Amino acid sequence: MNKALRRLGVNGLEQLAGEIREFLIKSISDTGGHLASNLGVVELTLALHAVFTTPEDKIVWDVGHQAYVHKILTGRRARFSTLRKMDGLSGFPKPCESEHDAFGTGHSSTAISAALGLALARDFNEEKGKVIAVVGDGSITGGLAYEGLNNAGRANTDLLVVLNDNGMSISKNVGAVARHLNHLRTAPGYLGAKKDVRSTLDKLPVWGERITRGIEATKGLIKYAVLPGVIFEEMGFKYVGPIDGHDIPELILALRRVRRIKGPVLLHVLTTKGKGYNIAEKAPWGYHGVGKFDVETGEPAKSSQAPQGLSYTEIFSKHLCRLAVRDERIVAITAAMPDGTGLYPFKERFPSRFFDVGIAEGHAVTFAAGLAKGGMRPVFAVYSSFLQRAYDQIIHDVAIQGLPVVFAIDHGGAVGGDGETHQGIYDMAFLAHIPGMIILAPSSGAELKKMLEFALSHNGPVAIRYPKDFAPEGDPEEISDILSAQTLQNGKKIAIVSVGAMLPIAREVARLLVEVESSRRVSLADSIFSPALFNLRCAKPLDEKLISELAKYEFVFTIEDGVKIGGVGEQICLRLRDEWAAHGNGNRKKAAVPFAFPDAFPETGTRTELFARYNLNAEKIFKKIIEVAGNGQKSGQKTRQKSAKS
Repeated sequence: MNKALRRLGVNGLEQLAGEIREFLIKSISDTGGHLASNLGVVELTLALHAVFTTPEDKIVWDVGHQAYVHKILTGRRARFSTLRKMDGLSGFPKPCESEHDAFGTGHSSTAISAALGLALARDFNEEKGKVIAVVGDGSITGGLAYEGLNNAGRANTDLLVVLNDNGMSISKNVGAVARHLNHLRTAPGYLGAKKDVRSTLDKLPVWGERITRGIEATKGLIKYAVLPGVIFEEMGFKYVGPIDGHDIPELILALRRVRRIKGPVLLHVLTTKGKGYNIAEKAPWGYHGVGKFDVETGEPAKSSQAPQGLSYTEIFSKHLCRLAVRDERIVAITAAMPDGTGLYPFKERFPSRFFDVGIAEGHAVTFAAGLAKGGMRPVFAVYSSFLQRAYDQIIHDVAIQGLPVVFAIDHGGAVGGDGETHQGIYDMAFLAHIPGMIILAPSSGAELKKMLEFALSHNGPVAIRYPKDFAPEGDPEEISDILSAQTLQNGKKIAIVSVGAMLPIAREVARLLVEVESSRRVSLADSIFSPALFNLRCAKPLDEKLISELAKYEFVFTIEDGVKIGGVGEQICLRLRDEWAAHGNGNRKKAAVPFAFPDAFPETGTRTELFARYNLNAEKIFKKIIEVAGNGQKSGQKTRQKSAKS
């Protein structure tokens, strides 16, 4: 592809850029995906692939949602109809998908650190090839990006960081001066002359070193006066730019020049998010991640399904605003996601009590801890997969001090579209062993409201996790104690415990079991398949009364959309086994089985598809319960028969 792009020439590349934009708009309108960010990097990606040769040269895309053009140029155009679908093309770089994807990315601010590791490994193995990290201006706000810059600046290895800046405004005068200095400073003649002048001056007796220092000091003053990249220069990078990220000749010229520079280089590129699609250019954040849409109007495609009410996110958003009217101590925090987490209405109504800290989840948690220590009631609304990035801060800065921080964990459980890096299935497991942490999981909008009220009145950390899904309305009159499990129906030998939003599936399983019982499809002991059903709203601390109640049953099954290892179900099953062992099972064979995600990374797919693949839909759970309880019942009958004969 590299040679083919070179043969096209500037006119051919510009024509190709237009064709790629048309393809992206049409394709993403059918599949959904990240639109505006990819439209903004078309020329930049073409220039990178025209100058560098992958996979020998390695490009690491920060976050990775802007790598669609890279995928098109590396042989995956034909698969774009499968984008973000189960067993289809990933929406992020994925090394197992293509050798041209140098590193798997999906979360922000990681590319510089990963690229530095690749560069030093190249040096160690005495290999050739360049390493390029493409980082957005949003990603550069993350602390990990600066840790990578700091280390790379003193590593003295060849590394190119391309700063894709689609948010910073630079005046024409400063931009023109910077562009002129950029061409001058990157010209081979200038670099060689600079080295020769310094060498000559250093040889002069007495005055040479002083003159050199004077020149360096003067250069520094000029640099601070006219260049926007001083911070990068001070960190050890050669700063180049800013340049127009949609000017292919300028991009290619700059990339060819920086390719020859030894050591770490930062190329500052200015782009327009949503470039080439007027609707997206006017509202780039509205077209960052989109579902299917009408190309002519930009409006979301009409769904064939009937409306299902409000989502958990919408209910959280509305109720938080209501509570904030009553309590001025309530403040809201987001890490660059006011829309996705439902905090935008809060921002509009309470601007002085809203804080967007940028892509900096660790800072957000410790910032919230400081607010809580100062008497405020902070709510940090965050996607489950992004809260992982602040694990140490949750323990060290919030939990150890027992501070009243509310973690509103959106996108909990299986998340469709974005694949392994965005599945929110780990939160309950990694929060459960933190002392003092309360973990709540609503199964309805009514429960979510009650949980938010409780969390904001509790003098300690509380996590409320809920899925990216519509919320059943629920009945607030049925919620007396949010920390206690709710008994929905009684049973004789089988008990089903549903955790949070899995309740609709658990209800369907219970219905299927009752149907088996009523139709007598299986010739076993009376009432074995009429289950008790419990709604577990509090994942931690576990309801001790529920454990005692469950111990009376022969077969207990838990259902959750988290991981099995360390999950709520595993904890319940371990407690039950201890209870049964302590009190003796008699002649009855008992079993406790957790239904949850296995020890694997769930791939891209809708919640429905992922539940089916990982045996978490109603039909597969039902069949497993029939198998376990049926075999257990037969085993118990044989044991009792042997006992009677003896």
